[in-house]
Amino acid sequence: MSQVSICPTCGSKSKIKETNGTISYETLQDKEILKKVSQLKKAMETFKGKAEKLEKELTALKNNQ
Repeated sequence: MSQVSICPTCGSKSKIKETNGTISYETLQDKEILKKVSQLKKAMETFKGKAEKLEKELTALKNNQ
């Protein structure tokens, strides 16, 4: 996933690209932003599922002791 930051010139959400020590900012379009949000939501759901599974496992281990 690319790095996203606020452009210091125009203040818009932008992708950061570094080439030969020069940082350039490329403005994100609405479609790209929605795609990134979707990717983040999927990642959060995955981690949430894993956390819930581990929490249940921990509870079961505590109950067995």
